[in-house]
Amino acid sequence: MDTQYTERLQKIEAVLDQTLPQTPDEAWVRMTFGDLPSIPGTPLVQELTAPGRDLIDRGGKRWRPLLMTLTCETLGGGDTALDLVPLVEYPHNGSLIHDDIEDSSDERRGKPAIHILYGLDRGLNAGSFLYFVGLTALQNWAAPAARKNAVAQCWGLHLRRIHLGQAMDIAWHRNFSSLPSLEEYDLMCRMKTGVLARMAIELGVYTAGLQQDIRKGIHIDDPLAEAQPELARRLADEGRLAEALGLAAENLGVGFQILDDVKNLTTGNPGKKRGDDIVEGKKSLPVILFLQQNPSRIEFVKRCFSAARAQGTGAREVEELIGELDQAGVIAEARQRGMELIERAMQILETEAFMNYPLNEEAHKLLVNFVSLLG
Repeated sequence: MDTQYTERLQKIEAVLDQTLPQTPDEAWVRMTFGDLPSIPGTPLVQELTAPGRDLIDRGGKRWRPLLMTLTCETLGGGDTALDLVPLVEYPHNGSLIHDDIEDSSDERRGKPAIHILYGLDRGLNAGSFLYFVGLTALQNWAAPAARKNAVAQCWGLHLRRIHLGQAMDIAWHRNFSSLPSLEEYDLMCRMKTGVLARMAIELGVYTAGLQQDIRKGIHIDDPLAEAQPELARRLADEGRLAEALGLAAENLGVGFQILDDVKNLTTGNPGKKRGDDIVEGKKSLPVILFLQQNPSRIEFVKRCFSAARAQGTGAREVEELIGELDQAGVIAEARQRGMELIERAMQILETEAFMNYPLNEEAHKLLVNFVSLLG
C-alpha cells in the first residue's frame, strides 16, 4: 500500500495502542472508570481488556478509521479525526467478538475465536466493553458541547442499528426454513455492516468542522449550554453533507459484505474457512438468489445447512451446495451486485457529494483511490 496510507495507518495504530494499552496503568484506569474507591491491580483490569487487545493485535484492515480520517482531511480538518478513532474501531472489534459467539465460529483472524481462547464469559464482557470504551475519547475530546453532542447522537444511532442488523441475521440463520427477501437482506446488510462505514464517514465530517470552530473562536463550553447560532447553522450544514456521504459509505459497506460472502463461498475469507457461512446457516445473497430462482430446492439447501452444522466445513454437503450455487450463476451475480454498489459509492465520493465544499484536493484523491483499492 502507498506510503501515504501506511503513514496514516501508523497514526491510527498509535491511537489504539494508547487508548487500550497492553498494560493499563493507574492513570488509564482513572481516565476510563473515573474515581474509584480503590484501584484494582493490573491483572484484574486485564481480565477485561486483554481479550479485546488480543483481537486488535491480530491485525485487521482498519479501513473504517482510515475512511474517517481521510474524510476529515478532505474537508480541511487535518488530523482532527484521530482523536475519535476509538469510537469507530473498537465497536467494530466488539461486534466481531459477539458475532463469533452468536455464529459459533471457532476462528478469527487466523487464531481461535476470542470466546474459545478466553471463555464465553470473558468474551462477552470484553466484547461489550469495546462498544463503550471509545466514549472515553469523546469525553476527552476538546470540542464545543454542541459538536460533541452531534457526534454522540451519530454514534448512538448507529450502534443501535448494528444490533438490529445482527438480530435480523440471527433470526434467519437460526431457522433454516426462513428466506429473507432481497429488500430485507439489503436492510440487514446496511444495519449490520454498512452502518459502521456510515458512522466513520459521518464522524469524519463532524471532526473536520472542529477546525472551523477554532478559527471562528468558538470555545469549549458548558455541556448544557446551547449552541451558538453560527455553530448550530454549520452543524446543520454538516449534517446534510454527512447524510449524503453516509449513504455512499453505507453502500460501500453493503458492497463489501456481499463480496465477503462471495469470497466465503469461493476462496475463503482470511482467518476463516471456506464454507463457514454454510455451517452457520447464513442466508447470504447467493443463497437467496438461488432459492428465489429455484424454490423447489429449499429442502436441498436445508439438508446441506443441517449437515454442515453437524459436521463442520468438512461435510461433503458444503462443497455440494457451493457447486450448485456456482453452476446456477448466483455467485457471479452476487459479485456483480456488490461491485455495482461500490462503484456507485465511488461516484458519489468522487464527484457528487463534495461539489459545494472547498476541498483538500490531495486528501480527496487519496480518499477516492482508497475506496477504489478496497473495491
